[in-house]
Amino acid sequence: MSKSKTKIINILQIGDPILKQISMSVKIEEMGSAKTNSIIKDMQTAVRSQADGIAISAPQIGQLYRIFLISNRIYEVLGEKKEKAEKRSDIVFINPKIIKFSKEKTWAEEGCLSVRNMFGRVQRSKKVVFEALDENGKKISRGFSGILAQIIQHENDHLNGILFVTKAKDLQEIPPPEENVQTL
Repeated sequence: MSKSKTKIINILQIGDPILKQISMSVKIEEMGSAKTNSIIKDMQTAVRSQADGIAISAPQIGQLYRIFLISNRIYEVLGEKKEKAEKRSDIVFINPKIIKFSKEKTWAEEGCLSVRNMFGRVQRSKKVVFEALDENGKKISRGFSGILAQIIQHENDHLNGILFVTKAKDLQEIPPPEENVQTL
């Protein structure tokens, strides 16, 4: 009897040149393709491999495509019970575009799966209006606020070759997070 191996997906770390590159849009004909679905699956595997991960972008796994996802773990952060949150789907965004930023901004603590154990405060708009396609090619257009607006801005930065440390103040190295701390 053979045991199936869990695929290990490496998350690129600060210093890798891929993280500084601008990602390419996913072509309409690539929507739902085996290649695009494989990238999404690898992103899900990578974010789930990190106890504190709640979101990840394709460049973080070495794929320069304009795709990111927010793990279903976000629902726990938003107050749902773990059992209910785990039954929800991850939220996939393809070819995302922030079309409006609120003028009102806030400083929020951020970390990153590609800059392990570093945290800092980043100024982000409190609200964003956002357009993207989901994994089925269906258009998503809506506003987000709070932590979801923060995540969207953070992950969208990844697609533009920007790491949070270039915007952060009060950077500090903190030992590996406890289970209840989330990293974008």
